[in-house]
Amino acid sequence: MKHCFYNETVGFFYNNSRKELTTYWRTKDVLVVALGLTVSVIVLLTNLLVITAIIINRRFHYPIYYLLGNLAAADLFAGIAYMFLMFHTGPRTAELSLKTWFIRQSLLDTSLTASVVNLLAIAVERHQTVFTMQLHSKMSNQRVMILIFCIWVTALLLGLIPSYGWHCLCALDKCSSMAPLYSRSYLTFWAISNLVIFLIMVVVYTHIFIYVKRKMTRMSKHTSFHSDYKETMISLVKTVTIILSAFVICWTPGQVVLLLDGLGCKSCNVLAVEKYVLLLAEINSLINAIVYSYRDSEMRSTFRRILCFVCYRNSKYTPTVVKLNTADRRTLSQNGHFTVDSSKAQARAERYRAVFKFIAHLYTWSESCSC
Repeated sequence: MKHCFYNETVGFFYNNSRKELTTYWRTKDVLVVALGLTVSVIVLLTNLLVITAIIINRRFHYPIYYLLGNLAAADLFAGIAYMFLMFHTGPRTAELSLKTWFIRQSLLDTSLTASVVNLLAIAVERHQTVFTMQLHSKMSNQRVMILIFCIWVTALLLGLIPSYGWHCLCALDKCSSMAPLYSRSYLTFWAISNLVIFLIMVVVYTHIFIYVKRKMTRMSKHTSFHSDYKETMISLVKTVTIILSAFVICWTPGQVVLLLDGLGCKSCNVLAVEKYVLLLAEINSLINAIVYSYRDSEMRSTFRRILCFVCYRNSKYTPTVVKLNTADRRTLSQNGHFTVDSSKAQARAERYRAVFKFIAHLYTWSESCSC
């Protein structure tokens, strides 16, 4: 029969895992907390700004922006969770009860999982819209809400599982080094799950890149807009590079460290980089807001209106509505696909030009929504 240690202190499990638990504030602890709180405040403000912009601007009332709003909500939650961690770290860790410690960790796990799963949902949605040549997904609002609900259910399950059994309170030999109350098997599962999601995202965005490149190469043979083609391809490369670089830089180090700890690597000094890889993952919540808002002129405009609300209080805000010109409307059928009229060479050339513009506009739209 297993003996469980439910009545022990947090210090007992830290000693068991040989993780240092200080009783006084060191310079390193103060710097980590100061930097962490600064990042948390910025994350809260930027993502709150994104959520507000999506709510007040009717142009953003589409499935992709609902997912972006949900991503901002997840990142906002991550900022709150990280701030809670900063107020309960360092010497304060020894004062925590087991319940409070699990709450601290569950908040982080839930928020970060929601952010990652939401990024995957956005990648899949962009893949669908690009391959069907639609500016917006045809997904209904009801389905979007169901998808968002599933994202949070998944995040909650993964975040709360350790508190309800997948821990090491009854098996001290299975305790991890980074999270002394968590089972190493849980860390392995969580790390592998996130790495699989990253791999899927790389495949999805690579597929989008290859498809758009081939499509626009064919279009460029029938139109004189070679400068537009080159500009769009450069923009495409930049977008994919930003998306994948942000993921690799912010998330991969933390997942690798968790995986090494979960596998019980004795020679790996995971505790030396623990706080830094977690901070790096939190910074991604800030990057998400900056990247897709910076690359969306309408979002930037809405931000300015919000920040300068006092200046605009006497003017009624009217959101910008994107309209295709007459030539574009003639060349696009109801389902958004190009229709060829082979009877007139000039008309065909015009249609190719319109399709080229549409693809460029489509991926420019995709740029602001993929991160």
